Amino acid sequence: MAGGRNDAVIAQALAAMAHVLAQANEQAAIGRQNEGEAEERRLDRFLRNNPPTFKGRFDPEGAQTWVQGIERIFRAMVTSDDQKVRLATHMLAEEAEFWWTNVKGRLEAGGEVVTWVRFKTEFLRKYFPEDLRTRKEVEFLNLKQGSSSVAEYAAKFEELSRFCPYINAEGAMVSKCVKFESGLRPEIYQYMCVQEIRDFDTLVHKCRMFDDAGNAKTNHYKAVHDKKGKGHGFGKPYNKDKGKKKEIGGGSKSNLADVRCFKCGTLGHYSNDCKKDENCFKCGQAGHKSFECKKEVTCYNCGEKGHISAKCTKPKKAARKVFALNAEEVEQPDNLI
Repeated sequence: MAGGRNDAVIAQALAAMAHVLAQANEQAAIGRQNEGEAEERRLDRFLRNNPPTFKGRFDPEGAQTWVQGIERIFRAMVTSDDQKVRLATHMLAEEAEFWWTNVKGRLEAGGEVVTWVRFKTEFLRKYFPEDLRTRKEVEFLNLKQGSSSVAEYAAKFEELSRFCPYINAEGAMVSKCVKFESGLRPEIYQYMCVQEIRDFDTLVHKCRMFDDAGNAKTNHYKAVHDKKGKGHGFGKPYNKDKGKKKEIGGGSKSNLADVRCFKCGTLGHYSNDCKKDENCFKCGQAGHKSFECKKEVTCYNCGEKGHISAKCTKPKKAARKVFALNAEEVEQPDNLI
């Protein structure tokens, strides 16, 4: 009788245990289903942010940009380290996907946990090797403003500073400001260095204000100079049809019928073209200038026509001397022979 009761108790216990296990398995299945659905929702949310795709090959700048784009999306999502790795590697394609499959197998075979930091280390070692990072660091250390504006210089400074982690480390604000000042143009540096500004954002803001003020001053004086230059004409006070070009080939001036000469008062020409009361230096006659003279020239050396004395081939005549006497010499006795 007692044995029968014990068997019944055992049977009830086994049934209860089986029921608990069934519920546990059911809950686990529901949990896995929920987790899978959560992963799908997370992936869908991740893809809605248009993450970049990286295909590998030699593209150092592209690799760095890809990591930055992925991390920008992660900052807007609540993700674990493992989820970050799975979401990021989902965006690898072609050669990069093959590379990650091999690396992941090697790391997992060694019992390593692939964190996001470890993934970035392996990724940058492959696609942004140490020698290129060193080259970027040297470029940052040698960076100068040159002909760029302060805004452009600051943007390049921030872009390259990520290759020098120590410049953005805690307690490195003074070094960062000093490095930025040292690359400024001399006219900006000599003003900003004495300010001893040791907050980077404030320093950039003040430098930009000084640069903008200097550019405004330069543009102002340039405009004033250009305005003065346009008003400093040295021509005659009458209208010379400014803005109209001479006709091609003829060289004649347009609208001469409306121009009045200030020398003779007649229409049709300017005063510098007027032939009134002008005598030719060759023939002495009025009405034309020496370069317009048609009269044949006479040589002062030989007296022949057709050439001037400078081109005369005959012997040069002796220069005649002219003696001048003053009043005292005239009163002296005339005993000269």
